[in-house]
Amino acid sequence: MSPVSGSGRLVLAATPLGDVRDASPRLVEALETAGVIAAEDTRRLHGLATALQVRPSGRVVSFYDQVETSRLPGLLEAIRNGETVLLVTDAGMPSVSDPGFRLVAACVEQDLKVTCLPGPSAVTTALALSGLPSDRFAFDGFPPRKSGERKRWFAPLATEQRTVVFFEAPHRLAATLADAVEVLGPDRSAAVCRELTKKYEEVVRGTLAELAEWAVEGARGEITVVLGPAPVEEKPDLDVLVAEVRQRVADGERMKSAAAEVAEAAGVSKKTLYDAAVRSS
Repeated sequence: MSPVSGSGRLVLAATPLGDVRDASPRLVEALETAGVIAAEDTRRLHGLATALQVRPSGRVVSFYDQVETSRLPGLLEAIRNGETVLLVTDAGMPSVSDPGFRLVAACVEQDLKVTCLPGPSAVTTALALSGLPSDRFAFDGFPPRKSGERKRWFAPLATEQRTVVFFEAPHRLAATLADAVEVLGPDRSAAVCRELTKKYEEVVRGTLAELAEWAVEGARGEITVVLGPAPVEEKPDLDVLVAEVRQRVADGERMKSAAAEVAEAAGVSKKTLYDAAVRSS
Protein backbone atom coordinates (compact mmCIF):
# COMPACT_ATOMS: atom_id res chain seq x y z
CA MET A 1 0.00 0.00 0.00
CA SER A 2 1.50 3.33 -1.03
CA PRO A 3 1.37 6.35 1.31
CA VAL A 4 -1.17 9.15 0.97
CA SER A 5 0.58 11.94 -0.89
CA GLY A 6 0.49 15.76 -0.80
CA SER A 7 -1.08 18.22 1.60
CA GLY A 8 -4.44 18.46 -0.14
CA ARG A 9 -7.39 16.47 1.13
CA LEU A 10 -11.05 15.71 0.73
CA VAL A 11 -13.16 16.44 3.80
CA LEU A 12 -16.60 14.83 4.07
CA ALA A 13 -18.73 16.98 6.36
CA ALA A 14 -22.05 16.06 7.95
CA THR A 15 -24.55 18.93 7.95
CA PRO A 16 -27.61 19.43 10.19
CA LEU A 17 -30.74 17.45 9.35
CA GLY A 18 -32.86 20.43 10.32
CA ASP A 19 -31.78 22.24 13.47
CA VAL A 20 -28.80 24.39 12.55
CA ARG A 21 -27.54 24.18 16.13
CA ASP A 22 -26.45 20.61 15.38
CA ALA A 23 -23.63 21.97 13.23
CA SER A 24 -20.26 21.20 14.79
CA PRO A 25 -17.59 23.84 15.44
CA ARG A 26 -15.36 21.89 13.05
CA LEU A 27 -17.96 22.27 10.29
CA VAL A 28 -18.07 26.03 10.89
CA GLU A 29 -14.28 26.24 10.69
CA ALA A 30 -14.17 24.10 7.53
CA LEU A 31 -16.77 26.27 5.78
CA GLU A 32 -14.67 29.32 6.56
CA THR A 33 -11.32 27.93 5.45
CA ALA A 34 -11.79 25.27 2.74
CA GLY A 35 -10.31 26.14 -0.63
CA VAL A 36 -13.21 24.49 -2.45
CA ILE A 37 -16.70 23.65 -1.21
CA ALA A 38 -18.52 21.04 -3.28
CA ALA A 39 -22.20 21.32 -2.39
CA GLU A 40 -25.15 19.18 -3.44
CA ASP A 41 -27.26 22.36 -3.57
CA THR A 42 -25.31 25.64 -3.57
CA ARG A 43 -28.38 27.62 -2.49
CA ARG A 44 -28.85 25.45 0.59
CA LEU A 45 -25.14 25.71 1.30
CA HIS A 46 -25.33 29.50 1.28
CA GLY A 47 -28.44 29.32 3.48
CA LEU A 48 -26.58 27.16 5.98
CA ALA A 49 -23.59 29.49 5.96
CA THR A 50 -25.84 32.47 6.59
CA ALA A 51 -27.58 30.70 9.48
CA LEU A 52 -24.17 29.86 10.97
CA GLN A 53 -22.93 33.40 10.34
CA VAL A 54 -20.07 32.01 8.26
CA ARG A 55 -18.59 33.55 5.12
CA PRO A 56 -16.91 30.86 2.98
CA SER A 57 -13.55 32.02 1.67
CA GLY A 58 -13.16 29.32 -0.98
CA ARG A 59 -14.95 28.84 -4.26
CA VAL A 60 -18.28 27.00 -4.20
CA VAL A 61 -19.16 24.45 -6.88
CA SER A 62 -22.27 22.35 -7.34
CA PHE A 63 -21.92 18.60 -6.80
CA TYR A 64 -25.22 16.78 -7.32
CA ASP A 65 -25.97 13.42 -8.93
CA GLN A 66 -26.19 14.62 -12.51
CA VAL A 67 -22.82 16.46 -12.46
CA GLU A 68 -20.92 14.27 -10.00
CA THR A 69 -18.88 12.44 -12.64
CA SER A 70 -18.02 15.56 -14.65
CA ARG A 71 -16.87 17.39 -11.51
CA LEU A 72 -14.40 14.69 -10.45
CA PRO A 73 -11.36 15.75 -12.53
CA GLY A 74 -11.44 19.34 -11.28
CA LEU A 75 -11.88 18.41 -7.63
CA LEU A 76 -9.16 15.77 -7.78
CA GLU A 77 -6.81 18.28 -9.40
CA ALA A 78 -7.54 20.78 -6.60
CA ILE A 79 -6.64 18.16 -3.99
CA ARG A 80 -3.45 17.23 -5.84
CA ASN A 81 -2.55 20.94 -5.86
CA GLY A 82 -2.75 21.02 -2.07
CA GLU A 83 -6.24 22.44 -1.56
CA THR A 84 -8.83 21.26 0.92
CA VAL A 85 -12.05 20.22 -0.82
CA LEU A 86 -15.02 20.23 1.54
CA LEU A 87 -17.94 18.05 0.45
CA VAL A 88 -21.38 18.79 1.93
CA THR A 89 -24.81 17.53 0.97
CA ASP A 90 -28.22 18.94 1.79
CA ALA A 91 -28.49 17.19 5.15
CA GLY A 92 -26.62 14.46 6.97
CA MET A 93 -23.54 12.56 5.84
CA PRO A 94 -22.28 12.73 2.23
CA SER A 95 -22.29 9.45 0.26
CA VAL A 96 -25.12 7.94 2.35
CA SER A 97 -27.80 7.98 -0.39
CA ASP A 98 -26.20 11.30 -1.38
CA PRO A 99 -23.38 12.29 -3.75
CA GLY A 100 -19.86 11.47 -2.60
CA PHE A 101 -19.07 7.82 -3.15
CA ARG A 102 -17.46 8.30 -6.57
CA LEU A 103 -15.28 11.15 -5.32
CA VAL A 104 -14.13 9.17 -2.29
CA ALA A 105 -13.38 6.11 -4.44
CA ALA A 106 -11.38 8.24 -6.88
CA CYS A 107 -9.36 9.77 -4.04
CA VAL A 108 -8.62 6.33 -2.60
CA GLU A 109 -7.54 5.07 -6.01
CA GLN A 110 -5.18 8.03 -6.45
CA ASP A 111 -3.79 7.93 -2.89
CA LEU A 112 -5.29 11.30 -1.98
CA LYS A 113 -6.14 11.97 1.65
CA VAL A 114 -9.78 11.63 2.74
CA THR A 115 -11.06 12.57 6.18
CA CYS A 116 -14.45 13.17 7.76
CA LEU A 117 -16.16 15.67 10.04
CA PRO A 118 -18.73 13.39 11.72
CA GLY A 119 -22.14 14.62 12.66
CA PRO A 120 -25.85 14.18 12.02
CA SER A 121 -27.18 11.17 10.11
CA ALA A 122 -30.85 10.41 9.50
CA VAL A 123 -30.02 6.69 9.49
CA THR A 124 -28.65 6.44 13.02
CA THR A 125 -31.00 9.11 14.39
CA ALA A 126 -34.07 7.20 13.18
CA LEU A 127 -32.62 3.90 14.37
CA ALA A 128 -32.09 5.30 17.87
CA LEU A 129 -35.61 6.80 18.03
CA SER A 130 -37.42 3.77 16.61
CA GLY A 131 -37.32 1.65 19.74
CA LEU A 132 -36.38 -1.33 17.57
CA PRO A 133 -33.27 -3.51 18.06
CA SER A 134 -30.15 -1.53 17.16
CA ASP A 135 -27.34 -3.98 17.92
CA ARG A 136 -27.37 -5.17 14.28
CA PHE A 137 -28.83 -3.16 11.44
CA ALA A 138 -28.62 -2.57 7.69
CA PHE A 139 -29.23 0.51 5.56
CA ASP A 140 -30.95 -0.08 2.23
CA GLY A 141 -31.21 3.37 0.64
CA PHE A 142 -34.43 4.06 -1.29
CA PRO A 143 -36.78 1.27 -2.44
CA PRO A 144 -37.68 1.12 -6.15
CA ARG A 145 -40.42 3.45 -7.35
CA LYS A 146 -42.54 0.83 -9.13
CA SER A 147 -44.69 -1.51 -7.06
CA GLY A 148 -43.58 -4.78 -8.71
CA GLU A 149 -39.90 -3.98 -8.32
CA ARG A 150 -40.52 -2.76 -4.78
CA LYS A 151 -42.17 -6.04 -3.79
CA ARG A 152 -39.18 -7.95 -5.14
CA TRP A 153 -36.94 -5.57 -3.18
CA PHE A 154 -38.85 -6.37 0.01
CA ALA A 155 -38.82 -10.16 -0.55
CA PRO A 156 -35.32 -10.86 0.92
CA LEU A 157 -36.27 -8.87 4.02
CA ALA A 158 -38.90 -11.49 4.92
CA THR A 159 -36.23 -13.43 6.83
CA GLU A 160 -33.82 -10.56 7.61
CA GLN A 161 -32.73 -10.83 11.26
CA ARG A 162 -31.30 -7.31 11.37
CA THR A 163 -33.24 -4.08 11.72
CA VAL A 164 -33.38 -2.35 8.32
CA VAL A 165 -33.42 1.40 7.74
CA PHE A 166 -34.45 2.95 4.44
CA PHE A 167 -35.53 6.31 3.04
CA GLU A 168 -38.73 7.05 1.14
CA ALA A 169 -40.33 10.03 -0.56
CA PRO A 170 -43.46 11.23 1.29
CA HIS A 171 -45.73 10.87 -1.76
CA ARG A 172 -44.75 7.18 -2.13
CA LEU A 173 -44.82 6.24 1.56
CA ALA A 174 -48.38 4.87 1.68
CA ALA A 175 -47.88 2.66 -1.40
CA THR A 176 -44.51 1.44 -0.12
CA LEU A 177 -45.92 0.46 3.26
CA ALA A 178 -48.87 -1.27 1.59
CA ASP A 179 -46.41 -3.33 -0.48
CA ALA A 180 -44.43 -4.10 2.69
CA VAL A 181 -47.59 -5.42 4.36
CA GLU A 182 -48.29 -7.67 1.37
CA VAL A 183 -44.75 -9.10 1.25
CA LEU A 184 -43.67 -9.05 4.90
CA GLY A 185 -47.01 -9.47 6.66
CA PRO A 186 -49.13 -7.04 8.67
CA ASP A 187 -47.56 -7.72 12.08
CA ARG A 188 -43.93 -6.80 11.41
CA SER A 189 -42.81 -4.02 13.78
CA ALA A 190 -41.67 -0.77 12.21
CA ALA A 191 -41.40 2.98 12.73
CA VAL A 192 -41.76 5.96 10.42
CA CYS A 193 -39.59 8.93 11.35
CA ARG A 194 -40.55 12.25 9.80
CA GLU A 195 -38.80 15.63 9.78
CA LEU A 196 -36.07 14.55 12.19
CA THR A 197 -34.71 17.37 14.41
CA LYS A 198 -37.12 19.86 12.81
CA LYS A 199 -40.08 21.72 14.32
CA TYR A 200 -42.62 19.10 13.27
CA GLU A 201 -40.55 16.01 14.06
CA GLU A 202 -42.74 12.93 14.39
CA VAL A 203 -42.01 9.27 15.08
CA VAL A 204 -44.88 6.85 14.50
CA ARG A 205 -44.33 3.33 15.80
CA GLY A 206 -46.44 0.23 15.30
CA THR A 207 -47.02 -2.73 13.01
CA LEU A 208 -46.68 -2.39 9.25
CA ALA A 209 -50.47 -2.64 8.95
CA GLU A 210 -50.97 0.19 11.43
CA LEU A 211 -48.37 2.38 9.74
CA ALA A 212 -49.79 1.69 6.27
CA GLU A 213 -53.24 2.78 7.48
CA TRP A 214 -51.75 5.92 9.08
CA ALA A 215 -49.83 6.82 5.92
CA VAL A 216 -52.96 6.84 3.76
CA GLU A 217 -53.78 10.26 5.21
CA GLY A 218 -50.52 11.57 3.74
CA ALA A 219 -47.16 12.41 5.26
CA ARG A 220 -44.94 15.39 4.54
CA GLY A 221 -41.26 16.11 4.87
CA GLU A 222 -38.18 13.93 4.94
CA ILE A 223 -39.08 10.29 5.68
CA THR A 224 -36.95 7.55 7.22
CA VAL A 225 -38.48 4.10 7.79
CA VAL A 226 -37.11 1.60 10.31
CA LEU A 227 -38.19 -2.01 9.83
CA GLY A 228 -37.82 -4.41 12.73
CA PRO A 229 -36.16 -7.84 12.38
CA ALA A 230 -38.18 -10.75 11.05
CA PRO A 231 -39.60 -12.92 13.82
CA VAL A 232 -37.50 -15.98 14.53
CA GLU A 233 -39.43 -19.13 13.72
CA GLU A 234 -39.18 -21.71 16.46
CA LYS A 235 -37.97 -25.07 15.18
CA PRO A 236 -40.12 -28.03 16.17
CA ASP A 237 -38.69 -30.27 18.89
CA LEU A 238 -37.51 -33.40 17.06
CA ASP A 239 -38.02 -35.60 20.14
CA VAL A 240 -41.67 -34.51 20.32
CA LEU A 241 -42.18 -35.32 16.65
CA VAL A 242 -40.51 -38.71 17.04
CA ALA A 243 -42.81 -39.51 19.95
CA GLU A 244 -45.80 -38.61 17.77
CA VAL A 245 -44.56 -40.89 15.00
CA ARG A 246 -44.02 -43.78 17.40
CA GLN A 247 -47.52 -43.33 18.85
CA ARG A 248 -49.03 -43.48 15.38
CA VAL A 249 -46.98 -46.60 14.63
CA ALA A 250 -48.23 -48.13 17.87
CA ASP A 251 -51.77 -47.36 16.68
CA GLY A 252 -51.15 -49.40 13.53
CA GLU A 253 -49.68 -47.00 10.95
CA ARG A 254 -46.59 -47.78 8.90
CA MET A 255 -43.51 -45.93 10.13
CA LYS A 256 -42.73 -44.39 6.74
CA SER A 257 -46.19 -42.94 6.15
CA ALA A 258 -46.51 -41.73 9.75
CA ALA A 259 -43.13 -39.98 9.58
CA ALA A 260 -44.02 -38.39 6.23
CA GLU A 261 -47.32 -36.95 7.49
CA VAL A 262 -45.88 -35.65 10.76
CA ALA A 263 -42.87 -34.13 8.99
CA GLU A 264 -45.04 -32.35 6.42
CA ALA A 265 -47.30 -30.90 9.11
CA ALA A 266 -44.31 -29.70 11.15
CA GLY A 267 -42.33 -28.39 8.17
CA VAL A 268 -39.28 -30.58 8.75
CA SER A 269 -37.35 -33.03 6.58
CA LYS A 270 -39.18 -36.33 6.10
CA LYS A 271 -35.91 -38.23 5.95
CA THR A 272 -34.56 -36.61 9.12
CA LEU A 273 -37.67 -37.45 11.08
CA TYR A 274 -37.92 -40.98 9.69
CA ASP A 275 -34.25 -41.72 10.50
CA ALA A 276 -34.69 -40.34 14.03
CA ALA A 277 -37.80 -42.45 14.55
CA VAL A 278 -36.00 -45.58 13.33
CA ARG A 279 -33.06 -44.94 15.68
CA SER A 280 -35.39 -44.51 18.65
CA SER A 281 -37.35 -47.70 18.03
